[in-house]
Amino acid sequence: MPEAASATRATIGDSEFDRDTAVNRRAPGVYDIDISAGWTIISAVNGGYLLAVLGRALADALPHADPFTISAHYLTASQPGPAVVRTDVVRTGRTLSTGQASLFQYDDEGKEVERIRALASYGDLDSLPDDVRTSAKPPVFPPMDQCFGPEDGPVPVEGSSAITDRLMLKLDPSTLGWALGAPSGKGEMRSWFGLADGRDADPFSLLLAVDALPPTAFGIGLKGWVPTVELTVHVRCRPAPGPLRVAITTRNLAGGFLEEDAEVWDSADRLVAQSRQLARVRLS
Repeated sequence: MPEAASATRATIGDSEFDRDTAVNRRAPGVYDIDISAGWTIISAVNGGYLLAVLGRALADALPHADPFTISAHYLTASQPGPAVVRTDVVRTGRTLSTGQASLFQYDDEGKEVERIRALASYGDLDSLPDDVRTSAKPPVFPPMDQCFGPEDGPVPVEGSSAITDRLMLKLDPSTLGWALGAPSGKGEMRSWFGLADGRDADPFSLLLAVDALPPTAFGIGLKGWVPTVELTVHVRCRPAPGPLRVAITTRNLAGGFLEEDAEVWDSADRLVAQSRQLARVRLS
């Protein structure tokens, strides 16, 4: 049974997400991890989960603990199983430190194959000033009890849907036409988001949140895996306890690639994370 089925509310540092993203330092800058199959969808390990793994390694390697911005290129498809993360410190400063990290797995001959390469800047989110000047507004959609999760779908997802057991997703009905065979034609997806075991959000789970909703390509009328080519996340502040709201949009699909812009808002109506990714789609 997944830990999501537990009636006990998990805490930050003591949840399935924390255990499945934890890295073990083998040597300075070298970390081992067993990529969990619990974060797969269709036939792929979720890119946000993998980014959180890299984020954990960089938090240990750098003198600052919180990701401010992280940009990753997904080079080859990751698989559940053993992996190694190698990090390098690029620069350390008083308020920001920058590092790079690569995740490797092994081919049939035991040789390392690079899966992901990331560059990130870290700092201290608690030291940021409270002054906020913004024109951004939280997404407006129905309350959670009027939204729908994967368990409400008419048919199961083909292939693995293990990640859905570990998430609390309640999607805006206006973005769910694709699930009923009537896609809206709009590249939009909106949802309440949390971890199914009740763990509150932190900067590392925000790296997952931006990539955890169904692809906006479904709303355009496409199906199947939408692999991430590049994903950049900006973490703006430490999220307040409670469920998050995630809104993702796509404005342009061309040449078999689309962009997804995500905003993540916390229970205090603060914009806590933003992201943009480039993804490849199957057109036939």
